[in-house]
Amino acid sequence: MNPTIELLKSHRSIRKFKDQEIPRELFEELIRAGQCAATSNHVQAYTIIHVVNPESRQSIAELAGGQPYVADAPDFLVFCADMKRATEAAERAGADATRGMTEQLLVATIDTALMAQNVAIAAESEGLGLCYIGGIRNNPQEVSDILELPDNVYPVFGMCLGYPDQAPEVKPRLPLASILKENVYSDNQDNDLVGDFDLTMSRYYQARSSGNKDTNWSEQLKPLFTSKLRPHMKTFLTQRGLGTK
Repeated sequence: MNPTIELLKSHRSIRKFKDQEIPRELFEELIRAGQCAATSNHVQAYTIIHVVNPESRQSIAELAGGQPYVADAPDFLVFCADMKRATEAAERAGADATRGMTEQLLVATIDTALMAQNVAIAAESEGLGLCYIGGIRNNPQEVSDILELPDNVYPVFGMCLGYPDQAPEVKPRLPLASILKENVYSDNQDNDLVGDFDLTMSRYYQARSSGNKDTNWSEQLKPLFTSKLRPHMKTFLTQRGLGTK
């Protein structure tokens, strides 16, 4: 297997970091690598906020659900979907721009995710570790206020970045047959495949926690559809001029 594929398959979330700074030249190269990701119509609809202020970091850590590594990691980035820059550029070029389209929200969010994943892969190729922080969407308005984000920009997720001080196991993924379909969406085997995967994840959690964590993949999904719904996101995005039409 070539080293790029091996690197991709070795991804782990890192939440403990060494007290070691990332050289500024390397840090900027990671962001440049992110910029080389695919982008819809060359829009590049993202802005990255490098949060270095300790008070801001601590506040975001608390707003994200009490995640101390947000404050402790050598570097913390907030990846923002940004339609402000592109909209204003089109208007300066003479466009009578229509704002607030759902398609614009999708373009900006997808561009941001692709860009961030390029940063992540580049970072791991240099021996760095990272952890995405979706918890900033628990309180997106408060995070936006801290970062002074304008309208048509919203924080999608954060990223802790640094040199790893832990080596967790790679978490298993769903069987390929459950996510790769031929020609049409067929779910004939999905229940059995998910059942087998639940057993795999149960063994993984038992081993990782020395028997103290008795759960599986399906159980872990329950909060996504019961308590971690973030119903405030629709109103928040509408107020920011995103995704209302």
